[in-house]
Amino acid sequence: MKQAGHPRFVTFEGVDGAGKSTHVGWFAEMLAARCGVEVILTREPGGTALGEALRSLVLHRPMHLETEALLMFAARRELLAEVIEPALARGAWVVSDRFSDATVAYQGGGRGLAATKIAVLRQWVHPLLEPTLTVLFDLAPEVARRRIETSRTRDRFEAEDEAFFVRVRDAYRATAAEDDRRFLVIDGSRTVNEIRKRLEEIIASLCC
Repeated sequence: MKQAGHPRFVTFEGVDGAGKSTHVGWFAEMLAARCGVEVILTREPGGTALGEALRSLVLHRPMHLETEALLMFAARRELLAEVIEPALARGAWVVSDRFSDATVAYQGGGRGLAATKIAVLRQWVHPLLEPTLTVLFDLAPEVARRRIETSRTRDRFEAEDEAFFVRVRDAYRATAAEDDRRFLVIDGSRTVNEIRKRLEEIIASLCC
């Protein structure tokens, strides 16, 4: 299997229920097949044994906001050390379901953690690494909420009220507007086939 000359780090972001997790695995498989590269698929929080244990705590145990943010970055540091950095170093591509933009949106926008505190943690945990491309699934919170309610048991974040997800969505949109060269926004209300057609176009551009 060939390796790309410039390894890429692709992240999928969006509010819970926007559809990113429906497509991220398919995207990784298609990317590997179409580009002929090794692709590592992972998720946040999680992706390692320790990260998955922290994921369970963060999603299901009540805690202080700053504790929540610190645990998110602790899981991220472990994921970077065990999975992302070694993969990129050997020339593989990495596709991750969420990364630090999620902390900006959820702990920052949703819960109100100061942006300066998130910036300090981001600089400490991954000062030089940012995604090459971030695909943001954008969807109205009321639609996303209906999807969650009919599809699964809700975790601590998914159980938040609609106002919380309005703030999360606004934070994602603001980040995308500030870094529009990295972000590509997809309308999460589109059909699966329409979204995958757009993702195929993205894959074709990445294979160049």
